[in-house]
Amino acid sequence: MKQEVLTNFQIADICREMAMMIHAGVGLGDGLTLLSEEESGDMKALLENLGHQMDEGTVFSDALKSCGRFPAYVTAMTAVGEETGRLEETLLSLAQYYEDREMLERQISSALLYPSILMILMLTVIVVLLTKVMPMFEAAYQSLGAGLTGMALGLLKLGEVLNSLLPILCILLGLVVGSLIVCSVSRSVRERVVGLWYKVRGDRGIARKINDSRFVQAMSMGVRSGLSMEEAVEQSVIVWEEIPQAYDRGKNCLEDMRTGTDPEEALLKNGILSPAACRLLSLGLKGGNADAAMEEISRRLADEAAFDMERKISRIEPAMVLTTSLLVGLILLAVMLPLINIMSVIG
Repeated sequence: MKQEVLTNFQIADICREMAMMIHAGVGLGDGLTLLSEEESGDMKALLENLGHQMDEGTVFSDALKSCGRFPAYVTAMTAVGEETGRLEETLLSLAQYYEDREMLERQISSALLYPSILMILMLTVIVVLLTKVMPMFEAAYQSLGAGLTGMALGLLKLGEVLNSLLPILCILLGLVVGSLIVCSVSRSVRERVVGLWYKVRGDRGIARKINDSRFVQAMSMGVRSGLSMEEAVEQSVIVWEEIPQAYDRGKNCLEDMRTGTDPEEALLKNGILSPAACRLLSLGLKGGNADAAMEEISRRLADEAAFDMERKISRIEPAMVLTTSLLVGLILLAVMLPLINIMSVIG
């Protein structure tokens, strides 16, 4: 059975701890053995397996690849670090990269969870009003020798239809709530849902800014690890493998660079960077600080994506509350106003 890829935080922890071992002069095999002594269960077995392979002379990147628990990007960049003699710097960069990814994914999950719960609660309130409260008003009208008319009657009919479908609605609601719970608990299910979304709409709007930020950050890490700009793009495209539209953009950018197009022009042409970001990258290339320039561009893109997401969510929540309040108020007015008229006549 195929084992799951490690989480972003697990990858970051292993990369950072291995970088510290290298910095302290500890061999990779010995370092993995030391780390395994601090772990238990599945992680302990993984580290022991890696340490055993290293003791047998396996190259570190090959050992990571053979265990099947690390993304292709990690194994590819580790191989680059070994070839260029900058494995420590590469591992530190990988640790920072996956820590940033984990924090971003958590921000997105928490940002989307509250509006989803709020929408479910609002729909529940409206259904209860139509199916349970409206019949009570109808009974009150009949006791007064009248009945609901106009909009109130239409709402009552709608409530009767919803009441007849209530078992189905409860099942659907249960499925929605259950799906949210499963997605929040099961990493494999969550990854499948996210993967499907990426294939359909994973390179538009805010998601595109997030994708570009990850790509540029990966490029920065590649350049810092000793790769040329073209090689950095080639390695960075791997982070877009699950996003078809973005992957195509990355491949087109790579082809443009291979035909002699300047890196900043290729990135601009394929919609990866804005003109302002390309100017910053151009200055970084001329000054020999391309990795720092790309890191700054990546940070700006991530900040823009986070700001846009917060702004949209800040609009969604008030709109949902306002819409629900108006619907509830409309329902109550539709039944209360005729009742007030009847009471005034009786009085």
